[in-house]
Amino acid sequence: MLQHAKSALELPYDVRPDPDEFIRAAMDWHFSSETGSPFWLQRAESLEFDPRADVRSFSDLRLFPNVADELRDVRAEDLIPKGYGARPEVVGVFESGGTTGPPKRIVMLREWWERMLAWQTAGLEAHGLTLTNRNWLVLTPSGPHMVGEMVRRQAAALGGLNFAIDMDPRWVKKLIAARRADEADAYAEHLIDQAAFGLQTQDIGVLMATPPLLERLARRDDLVELVRRKVEAIQWGGAHMDADSRHLYRTEVFPGSELVGQYGSTMILGGATERPGLSDDDPCIFDPFSPYITFRVVDPGTGHPVPYGERGQVVMNHVSKSFLLPGNLERDMATRVEPAEGQVGDSVADVTPVPRFGGEDVIEGVY
Repeated sequence: MLQHAKSALELPYDVRPDPDEFIRAAMDWHFSSETGSPFWLQRAESLEFDPRADVRSFSDLRLFPNVADELRDVRAEDLIPKGYGARPEVVGVFESGGTTGPPKRIVMLREWWERMLAWQTAGLEAHGLTLTNRNWLVLTPSGPHMVGEMVRRQAAALGGLNFAIDMDPRWVKKLIAARRADEADAYAEHLIDQAAFGLQTQDIGVLMATPPLLERLARRDDLVELVRRKVEAIQWGGAHMDADSRHLYRTEVFPGSELVGQYGSTMILGGATERPGLSDDDPCIFDPFSPYITFRVVDPGTGHPVPYGERGQVVMNHVSKSFLLPGNLERDMATRVEPAEGQVGDSVADVTPVPRFGGEDVIEGVY
């Protein structure tokens, strides 16, 4: 059975396994005493069901409680499945943004890292982009945050160089929460000053930025001109972008650059790419890396799915060989969209943050 589980979890990134077979394989892997992580093997003792016997399909993932908050203080080593042996290939330990309290942590293993990067690259190329030998300028956090490391390695794998800035998004959130708006504004301008150095002196083909920083960059005519002249693609993510801003960037501010959104979370070790082929007037629809990453859009009061076209709160699942986190209620509202062909779960559009989450005000800041 374990060999069967392993094979279903290790298909190439562009080969979709049978969804139910995939879920059964994942339960066998994560809840076997031989291969499961110490965290899940211990947590299973307090579950009111047997994952290997009772979780047979994606709909059964709803049996799991949301354990995301437990990732704030769990030993990182306890998140690694024992099936990877004594020397698992760990790319890094990454943290959430700390928007709603102390950060949560995940361990990124190389197997998943390479699978996610291959899928993301294919998603960008589906927009008609030529990414080989293009340099990236990345206006996102690095340090304990997954996005900076992911883009650095993606640029290198494609034959380009990665240019980054120093960014501490938690400091900006603290400044905003303390009503020190002038200091937060000055720090954000400092980030754009750093971006200017890269745009002015280097051959930049891809710009990755959070929407708040892209909005600030767009205020500077000299930087807008540099982006228009140099940048083929603008990838945005890490915070929400409203429909009016997206339309303005695509049609007036950066009309010669392909604007592509990414929506994700550290807790699902990746995310969703904007659906190719959308017009300037279409909503920005995100399709996840199914079946490994799946979404549900639910009524926050009942937990039941809302009708297609209606808004609800996003629930995310991550199920792979390297990690398991089902039923994570995110701090985002979105419009429920019918999935792409062959996709498990929902697609989402018009993502916005909830005002409060987990008893804390939600502050986006610059990320």
